[in-house]
Amino acid sequence: MNIIDIINRTKNKKELSEEEIRWLIENYTSGIIPDYQMSSWLMAVCLNGLTERETLCLTLAMRDSGEILDLSGINGVTVDKHSTGGVGDKTSLIIAPVASACGVYVPKMSGRGLGHTGGTIDKLESISGYRTEIPFSEFIDIVNRTGFSIISQSGRLCPADKKIYSLRNATGTVESIPLICASIMSKKLALNADCILLDVKYGSGAFMKTYEDAVKLAGLMESIGGKAGKKCRAVVTDMNIPLGNNIGNALELSEAVEILQGKCRNNLYDLSMQLTAEMLNLAGKGSVEECRHMAENAITTGKAYDIFKETVSLHGGNLKLPEAKYKYEVRAVHDMKITGIDSQEIGMVSLLLGAGRISKDDPIDFTAGIVMNCTLGDCISVDDTIMTLYSSEISDFSETAYRAVKALKFCRI
Repeated sequence: MNIIDIINRTKNKKELSEEEIRWLIENYTSGIIPDYQMSSWLMAVCLNGLTERETLCLTLAMRDSGEILDLSGINGVTVDKHSTGGVGDKTSLIIAPVASACGVYVPKMSGRGLGHTGGTIDKLESISGYRTEIPFSEFIDIVNRTGFSIISQSGRLCPADKKIYSLRNATGTVESIPLICASIMSKKLALNADCILLDVKYGSGAFMKTYEDAVKLAGLMESIGGKAGKKCRAVVTDMNIPLGNNIGNALELSEAVEILQGKCRNNLYDLSMQLTAEMLNLAGKGSVEECRHMAENAITTGKAYDIFKETVSLHGGNLKLPEAKYKYEVRAVHDMKITGIDSQEIGMVSLLLGAGRISKDDPIDFTAGIVMNCTLGDCISVDDTIMTLYSSEISDFSETAYRAVKALKFCRI
């Protein structure tokens, strides 16, 4: 086997064998195949795609490039959840304790944010003292004690994906459904939970812009998960407007706490309950309707919030959230009705305030972000606060306020 033959086969839309795909991944991960040749193959995949069988082989080869976790020390059914990312998406912080309160175990490894979408680990690190990097034995112990733990992704999992993803980012080969599927599913399969729920988002604030592409990705990932021996389900959800009211790490953590305390019911609450019900159903806890009732009851009784607090404490955190030094209220200049929200642009404003990173090593201002005081369909009176911008790094909000207003569509009333 040689890399030139493999590039040509994919370029000419000829299916690769499992042996060829494994040889490709093993030799690229070990450094034998150089970046420029792997880039050529990735571009061929972008242009011509892969068959589902090839995608499965690629996913498994990437999974097998590193460690596969042994979760047998957890005393029950394990469920993992993945979101393709969006603006204000802090559902994992809500779903994990709620599902745990309903009797399933949620061992979760998450990543940091890049670009306009936030990372779960960044949100957790806004909690004073919270440790996202802990020994694996401690991770398992916390899951057994409270039902869930969320830590940063192990560098030993899927080194092939880490290397390939960096190359895709640098060569314009990110937007390929088979490559996206293999990247996500290799990590989910390496984590090795019994059940996997996939939240595939579409819309202005999501990676997949159209519903049709999100459905294609969801169907492929669900099929790959099933063929890899997991109970796997994908749901397609809307990211045309931000999830919840708060965008930014400490601000999102604060909103997640309010949901768990039963103080807030909005689109974030509704989606969190929907996804938790799907997770519980996958784990065999009852019908989706019965599981939705269980999830809502975990909020009402306070059990989910108690579990959340205990888990944070075991990670060394104390739920003390930092507050921004500066804030700016964006006010309406006339009476109006909100007819649209560009979620991606709202996410970019949050990034400019300091809440996100453009490159993976950029520092983050945990206090930065936006609190939305309106949503789609709301009628706003002149001088009402539309949104509030927060930052500890910038005090001149003129540019970000202008961009934030431009992200809204409205009509005068």
